[in-house]
Amino acid sequence: MQQEKSEAQPLPTEALPAEQLEAEASPEVVEQAPEAIPEVDTMPDLGEALRAAELKAEEHHDAWLRAKAETENVRRRAAEDVAKAHKYAGEKFAQAMLPVKDSLEAALATDNATLESLREGVELTLRQLESAFSGAQIREENPLNARFDPNVHQAISAIEADAEPNTVINVLQKGYVMSERVIRPALVVVSKAKGA
Repeated sequence: MQQEKSEAQPLPTEALPAEQLEAEASPEVVEQAPEAIPEVDTMPDLGEALRAAELKAEEHHDAWLRAKAETENVRRRAAEDVAKAHKYAGEKFAQAMLPVKDSLEAALATDNATLESLREGVELTLRQLESAFSGAQIREENPLNARFDPNVHQAISAIEADAEPNTVINVLQKGYVMSERVIRPALVVVSKAKGA
């Protein structure tokens, strides 16, 4: 009799209704479970972020290399231009001096030159030389009776004179200035006050 009772009692799993068992095994219940759990922010994929950063770094490195190469090219071209400018700086002036040399050679080649013809030739040559100087922006500094300027004059001596002190009273050698830069200072004698 006891055995009959134990057989007659349902097992705990059998006691559940069939609909409840199907609900536990159905996919709908599985889908509903994640909705019940609050969403958590996930970290971005580190491998993908690293690849993106490496690509960006490679782009920047490439751009830097190109800029560096361009800068080196500009620097090299500028250095070449400066070297050419130094090398050929006197070319224009030399071209202006060639007629002066030709005139001097022609004067020396003349056999029957008179004093007057030599003088005319020298005056012509001097005008050619002055024209060459003008083209090269070289101007003559002849400061006779001007105020002494130590920037463009070189005083050889100072003598007592009736002129105002520090006035150029004699020019021993003219000076020359090229584009506001003194090539050769004028050698001068300046006045000083009497009794000084």
